[in-house]
Amino acid sequence: MLRFRNLASGSGGNATLIEGGSSGTRPCRLLLDCGLSLRQVDVRLQAAGTSAGALDAVFITHEHSDHTGCVLKLALRERIPVWMSEGTWRGMGAPGLDGLLHLAHDGQAIDLGGFEAWPFAVPHDAREPLHLRVSDGATHIGLMTDLGHAPEHVVQHLQGCHALLLEANHDADMLHGGRYPAFLKQRIAGPHGHLANDASAELLRAVCHPGLRQVVAAHLSARNNQPHLAQAALAQAWGCASADIIVADQRTGTNWVAPGQGRWE
Repeated sequence: MLRFRNLASGSGGNATLIEGGSSGTRPCRLLLDCGLSLRQVDVRLQAAGTSAGALDAVFITHEHSDHTGCVLKLALRERIPVWMSEGTWRGMGAPGLDGLLHLAHDGQAIDLGGFEAWPFAVPHDAREPLHLRVSDGATHIGLMTDLGHAPEHVVQHLQGCHALLLEANHDADMLHGGRYPAFLKQRIAGPHGHLANDASAELLRAVCHPGLRQVVAAHLSARNNQPHLAQAALAQAWGCASADIIVADQRTGTNWVAPGQGRWE
């Protein structure tokens, strides 16, 4: 069974645990981003019923600190392989990882044992950002935050997914009417910034299909969005009730999301 649990989502730090594997075997566990302190990673993994020592790999989407966090300390402490693009690695200052670094490439599958991860490029203001589609052959999950728009390449990689974690970063009116300086507003709303609620909804419309079972709104801005606004936009696109859209919270993340078992595990 393939499932995921967001541990934290937002500018204060991002991390998502993905777990899969055959029944009766040890689950394979991938941590997607590690933008928290080492202590918080340990606490939140424990709340998810596992530990850092049980991770099989970490995947870093890009070099911004709310996604990298304690990854170097975690990897070296637990001897965990770390996947990222060469651009991300260089954007982090080309750190030494004592043989634990693995370079990821757009469109090249990573076999993790219990499931495969397919990195795909996204437009964001980072060196070489990659996000993921994961699959165990029966279930497909798309996980994507931090992009300014969704070109056809992104749409193609999210087609046919049974669950989606999508960025719904800001409400356009709240952003433009807020107190951020003009340059920051332009960055966030620009083609290499972050998805607004309506842009996330447009992407969801483009990838909706009858087998889609769960949608999680992620990376919500604390100042420029409200959960109910993100839920309303995505619900309208999906044709569901607002309450059916799960919101990944900065402090608590989400419960386990398992596409084969309805909304929640």
